[in-house]
Amino acid sequence: MGLLGQPLGYYDYLTFVALILLLAAVMALFLFIMGLPGRIAIKRNHPHAEAVKLMGWMGFLAIIPWVHAFIWAYHDGMTVDIRRLPEGEREAIRKEIERLGGQVKDEYRAPAADDPQKT
Repeated sequence: MGLLGQPLGYYDYLTFVALILLLAAVMALFLFIMGLPGRIAIKRNHPHAEAVKLMGWMGFLAIIPWVHAFIWAYHDGMTVDIRRLPEGEREAIRKEIERLGGQVKDEYRAPAADDPQKT
């Protein structure tokens, strides 16, 4: 007997199967999206791939950590602050920027006494 006092027919069982398949597809999509940042990081040889993978799985329900993991998967995390490099390396980077046509701004250097531009 069905819920309304009528026997369950062929279409009722077909509906149950369709709902179960739909639920399985939604769960598979959910799991695929949760693991996406980790798979991207591993494929791109990210230095923190395991952390990105864990953050993708753990942060999905709160959404914001998952978005951060997704962005982090594309960012290599190897940002170098040239203000803290040795002087020789800093000078080589400065020359390379000038060679490429850029204007070097060194806000952290004290202006020299004979420097026409004083900041």
